[in-house]
Amino acid sequence: MIRILDIAFKDLLQLSRDFKTFMFLLIMPILFTFLFGYAFGGFGGNESDSRVPVGYISLDDSWVTDELHDLLDKSEVIRLDENIFRSASDLEKLVADGELAAAIIVPDGYGRAVLKDKTIRLTVLADTGTQAWTTIEAEILTAASRVDGAVRTAAIMEQFELEGVPFDYAFDEMLAAWDEPPIAIKETSSLVIEEGGENNALAHTSPGMMLQFAIAGLLTAAQVIVTERKSRTLQRLLTTATRRIHIVLGHFLAIFLLIFTQFIILIIFGQFALQVNYLRLPSATLLVAFTAALCISAMGLLIGILARTEEQAITFSLVPMFVFSGLGGAWVPLEFTGKTFQTIGHISPVAWGMDGFENIVARGLGFESVLIPCAALAGYAIVFFILAVWRLNAAEEK
Repeated sequence: MIRILDIAFKDLLQLSRDFKTFMFLLIMPILFTFLFGYAFGGFGGNESDSRVPVGYISLDDSWVTDELHDLLDKSEVIRLDENIFRSASDLEKLVADGELAAAIIVPDGYGRAVLKDKTIRLTVLADTGTQAWTTIEAEILTAASRVDGAVRTAAIMEQFELEGVPFDYAFDEMLAAWDEPPIAIKETSSLVIEEGGENNALAHTSPGMMLQFAIAGLLTAAQVIVTERKSRTLQRLLTTATRRIHIVLGHFLAIFLLIFTQFIILIIFGQFALQVNYLRLPSATLLVAFTAALCISAMGLLIGILARTEEQAITFSLVPMFVFSGLGGAWVPLEFTGKTFQTIGHISPVAWGMDGFENIVARGLGFESVLIPCAALAGYAIVFFILAVWRLNAAEEK
């Protein structure tokens, strides 16, 4: 055990003298967290509008049309894009060019027709083959049906003089009743935080950059093992009473302590500087960080044993960083991709690390939600460690 600690201490001392270690493990992830967080609106408050843009022109000037406009304008799904200088042909071109998802044209006489219980249709320009059309269509039909239903109900109550209720009052009450319907279906994103939407981007970016640059930091750790082999320090160690497994465990422990310390520092930074709620479940966050550090450390050990030169160590570190990070959703959430890419992405251990952290900080799930991601990370750690030991034994036998 003492030999393992001696080797780990020697590696940590050597790594602490290299500025590249500090840069890749702390400076770069913080800078890129701010960069990606700003790019995806993480520092923009709640000013961004993610609703679908829909053009709107009204050729009718009745109060019924005004009520329809107000309902559509309050929609949480579509955002009315109004320009009094646009014509129907302008809207058609904007929809065809993809600048608008759809366009609504309210025909002249729409309000009078609704009041007289006559059939009249809104003109809607849209590409009905798109996925957004179904949502837009449902929202327009809902608004039109609410106005039509309120008019019909108010007319019936006025006709039968129910308790002397005037038409306008009955109409307003019917519309207001839909503000809090008895049953409501709400679509939520997997990256929604209860405390507020402004941290949604950071809840993804912070763990993504932390995992990505933990892998990038392996290039200096791997170079320590390469240097040890080139200086024949490893061969001299093997001639002593130090067992081969002690050497492997010593190097592994040094890398693990380095990566785990990085995670702890960046988690604290994310919690207090970026307001990413890592400490909502401290034990779950610690478990994900621990297993992710085990996995990445085992990967670093394998890279150090495989690499023969410093250049190979850099290549073997940076290639997995880009491949695993890209596939694993460190840059763009896998929820925004198709099912096939999500399945392929989970070949990357980064995807499991992202699942674990996001289940805590973004999805608001419980401790049990991190067990499967942590088991996957531990499995990768075991595989990488076994491959590293096998490769070292094979190399020394030649």
